Amino acid sequence: MGDRDPSVALPDGADPAARSRELRRAHAAFTRDGRVETPVRAVIARSWRRCARARLSPECAPRVELAEAELRPYREEHPLARVMPLFRDLVGAFAAHGAHLLAVCDARGSLLWVEGEPATLRRAEGLGFVPGTRWAESAMGTNAPGTAVAVGEPVQVFGAEHFSRRVHAWTCAAAPVRDPRTGGVLGAVDITGGDGLAHPHSLAFVRAVARAAEDRLALLDGGPPAARDTLTALGRDEALLVTGGRRVRLGRRHSEIMALLAQHPEGLSGEELAIALYEDESVSPVTLRAEMSRLRATLGPAAPLSRPYRTAGPLDSDFTALTRRLAAGAVSAALHHYPGPLLPASTAPGVVRLRRRIEDQTRAALIARADAGLLADWVCSAWGADDPEAWRALAAALPPEARPAALARVRALDRELGDLGGARPGGRGRRATYPQPARS
Repeated sequence: MGDRDPSVALPDGADPAARSRELRRAHAAFTRDGRVETPVRAVIARSWRRCARARLSPECAPRVELAEAELRPYREEHPLARVMPLFRDLVGAFAAHGAHLLAVCDARGSLLWVEGEPATLRRAEGLGFVPGTRWAESAMGTNAPGTAVAVGEPVQVFGAEHFSRRVHAWTCAAAPVRDPRTGGVLGAVDITGGDGLAHPHSLAFVRAVARAAEDRLALLDGGPPAARDTLTALGRDEALLVTGGRRVRLGRRHSEIMALLAQHPEGLSGEELAIALYEDESVSPVTLRAEMSRLRATLGPAAPLSRPYRTAGPLDSDFTALTRRLAAGAVSAALHHYPGPLLPASTAPGVVRLRRRIEDQTRAALIARADAGLLADWVCSAWGADDPEAWRALAAALPPEARPAALARVRALDRELGDLGGARPGGRGRRATYPQPARS
């Protein structure tokens, strides 16, 4: 593409108006026939191609994923809430002086905070750039906060570099903020406004703000991770246990044991655990004791205690966190943290019952919410692709002109159900097809 500096949206000496016209022509060419023209930077071209592969429309508009009742508790518990005072101190005066906005999103590109000069805020509201809306690149196309969390790098987006035409009048610069302990992306800090933000200084500034936030988080954490152990078992056949600063990948049987004990902090007797663990009720108690002995050898001091069998200390899990969010009515926040069913390959009776209960609770909340975006995400997943109730709810939630594809899928699944004698695909009379276990 001939970029002199791929991070700079507007080269030194360039006329913003002329550059904007070039980019609008390039955007029209790409959305018409997929051709990337010379003025388009490589980072933007790659983003546009991702948008095309995701079949995004250049007329796409943001959707609300976190209603006010969900947004307030979700952002209060979000790690970036702890550095919002710093963001306001560093960015507030800069944004006010230039009639810009400060925005902060989570790792999925959902806006948590949007603050700034009132007139600019009113313009942003008309655009849908408000807290609770999802600006992920996969939802809204190329934009600074969404693309920054997608690629994990600072991004500046000028005018018609945005994939959505409704954003062509805006310029933004964003940088991801990472967890100083794990390196994972927590979200992004963004400055949004007019053409003046296309200057290289705005990108350098927002990058420095993100680094300052990471430094502050490191100081607030004060050293090692929290003492509570955590178990990650959704969407994976081999659970991950974090204990005492160690990450331990458990075998399938040990994953089942730890999931069952996480669900029963009060403990289980040997007989209760065996019934929940083994399909064959004639399995000898010696078999369970041998399995527990191997688990103790793997985990050492973090191994479960006996009489009754119980975890050695408090154990948080991703599936109990999910059910807490659902019980609180935070459906969008819950689905943000749902990578798939609990230990999907497990046939342990207790795990199967727990997995089904979690799935049913999640589906019921999703269908009751009737949000087309959330439903579309569900039916496009490996676990929701054959879910007729979800497809039916999606068809009802879509505008009439967008319903035909969903209704066609409903009819196809109804024919399948007829052929199967009424068994529901995905776990009611037919084995569900789930994604491969996570590798990290």
